[in-house]
Amino acid sequence: MGDRLDFTVLGPLEVASGGVAVPISGQRQRTVLAMLLLSPGRVVSVDSLVEAVWDDRPPATGRTQIAICVAGLRKTFKAAGCADDVIVTRAPGYLLLPEGHRIDALEFERRIDEAQRLEQQGRAGDAARSFAAALGQWRGPALSGVTGRFVEPAAARLEELRLTAYEQSTALRLAAGEHRELIGELTGLVKQHPLREQVRAHLMLAQYRSGRRAEALESFREGRALFVDELGLEPGKVLRELHDAILCDDPVLTPVVQDLAPVAVEARVVPAQLPPSTTRFAGRQAELSTLNGLLSLSDNGSALPVGYITGMPGIGKTELALQWAHRVAARFPDGQLFVDLCGYDRDRAPLSSLDVLAGFLRALGVTDAGIPVELSERAALYRSLLGGKRVLVVLDNAASYAQVRPLLPGDGDCCVLVTGRDQLSELLGGPGSVRLRLGRLGAEESAELVRRVAAPGGGGDPADAVRIAELCAGLPLALRVATARLLSKPHWNLAHLVRLLEDRRRRLDELSVGERGGLRAAFEPSYHRLSPDAARLFRRIGVLDVPHFAAWAGAALLDCGVPEAEKLLEELLDAHLLEVQLSEVDGSVRYRVNPLLHVFANECAIIEENPGERSAACERAFGAWLDLASAARESAMGAFAPPGRVATWFSPEEVGELAGDPARWMRTERHAVLAVVRQSMRMGLVLLAWNLATCAQAVLAGSRVGAEERQLTQLLGELAS
Repeated sequence: MGDRLDFTVLGPLEVASGGVAVPISGQRQRTVLAMLLLSPGRVVSVDSLVEAVWDDRPPATGRTQIAICVAGLRKTFKAAGCADDVIVTRAPGYLLLPEGHRIDALEFERRIDEAQRLEQQGRAGDAARSFAAALGQWRGPALSGVTGRFVEPAAARLEELRLTAYEQSTALRLAAGEHRELIGELTGLVKQHPLREQVRAHLMLAQYRSGRRAEALESFREGRALFVDELGLEPGKVLRELHDAILCDDPVLTPVVQDLAPVAVEARVVPAQLPPSTTRFAGRQAELSTLNGLLSLSDNGSALPVGYITGMPGIGKTELALQWAHRVAARFPDGQLFVDLCGYDRDRAPLSSLDVLAGFLRALGVTDAGIPVELSERAALYRSLLGGKRVLVVLDNAASYAQVRPLLPGDGDCCVLVTGRDQLSELLGGPGSVRLRLGRLGAEESAELVRRVAAPGGGGDPADAVRIAELCAGLPLALRVATARLLSKPHWNLAHLVRLLEDRRRRLDELSVGERGGLRAAFEPSYHRLSPDAARLFRRIGVLDVPHFAAWAGAALLDCGVPEAEKLLEELLDAHLLEVQLSEVDGSVRYRVNPLLHVFANECAIIEENPGERSAACERAFGAWLDLASAARESAMGAFAPPGRVATWFSPEEVGELAGDPARWMRTERHAVLAVVRQSMRMGLVLLAWNLATCAQAVLAGSRVGAEERQLTQLLGELAS
């Protein structure tokens, strides 16, 4: 048997081998695989698979296409390292062999059976843990993303099993006195399943036992109104009797709760989990000084010091965190905890707080038997163990505040440092919070990193080191990959690497080797988390070769209104895939993209959009610049007319500013206009380039911007020839 495959159906359909995702291409393959996973070890007929894929309208070649899908799945599994066949042919169809592999749905049902058996034996604690382990298999709606009239009933069955297991688990937890912890979970579940009586009964009981009697009665009234309005029925016996018991404060609602067994903790352990930091580090002195401010807050001990380092992919968030953490580790004698939360990992799902807490508790000396099952209990024990201690907690690559919140100590003597790409606004704003948004490394700092690795003895052309630094666009990850390539290729010199990186078509290839996939692996997760419209705008920015642009240019690229474009631009800013700067001329907002991200965006556009879509987007944007430049020329001549053809792409304020001072507007846009003229010429849009250059030259001639005017004159000469 080759490598084990992990099949996931309790959530999105996924396959993994050794923790690495195995891609399943195409909806047909996913449907076929889902059908086989829903009947592991049993034959699924070809006719059933055909109906599952095409419902009642299968093509004449349906059976052949099913065979092609199965062959594709077999090939994919072998490529993932699985030596033996997972899917075998058995008349009248195919069979998936579950032996040696993991199917989360099978494991879920096995654990449910185990939990119910333990409960019957009177082992409530063990039963609760088994229920929790079973429910922990779920990552979303069963088989989400796979549709069809055969798959959907099976998904509904699994969902019903989950809800029933949750109800049974909740009954045990209520008996153990966890009513306060359950209120939030049950409130959300009641909103999702408002007609499920047992869930509502559990919520009412949890509210009552938490001293929230009025809320418990209100939960009953809300449920009764729903039952009457939607079903024409009164609530069932369970809800009615519970309501009556709450009204009269029946003592039966307050059971005797057994004390939990004491937590077993081994001899005092001082964790030292910080990974080594690289010696290839330069600059960031101001940022390190800012982080040092957390030390005084920790010494004070009044509020929990929390530092948050954010920025675009590859900007060096993790390295800065580790550099600072190692420098101050001695200030935290009770230990340093570290975890990569995998928030933006291309190949791994984000770690759950439940699993991270288990690892932290083990590091703090808690035995496996002493680790609670529930998240709230683990978090409480974690905070108790850190109480009064000086521990540094580094949470790298966080996906969300929900992932981070249970991992925050409750004591101000500790200190937390978080890195991530999202805003995590809930993490900030307190008296002990510090936020750092990292920008690119400076030119000299970047060149110093290249020189330090590539020419420790002073050899090599310094100009080549500077050029490599420029091509890496101030991204520490790009610089590390580039210098690592020089170290691994001793026969390369700086000039050779410059030649490779100057080829735009292969630049990302050269910078996506090693470092767990390099730049593409860093960029892709942020891109794939964008909304479809924001992703489209990002791609189209990649086909526009301008140094910076205003919001109306984004509207032109998408052929939408400016407000909609501004909303999408904000999404790109929040994802750190775009930067904002203020114009030196008039203070207006301009957008720009890191040069390496621009190359990545261009690649995405080439892969995901056809040439016609790309050209049309560029031509709309070019036309917007031309219309504004024409209006600026007319205004400069005293005959201003607002642009009409693409007026929806400009705000009234921009049009008014253009009319009021066309020369100032042109000074703001001059670099972008030059870039548009050049790109238009490359695309063969000669007339557009000529008209834009002549309009801009006429405006610039009276605004004392000599260099740009001379360049436009030169371009006009090239066009004329």
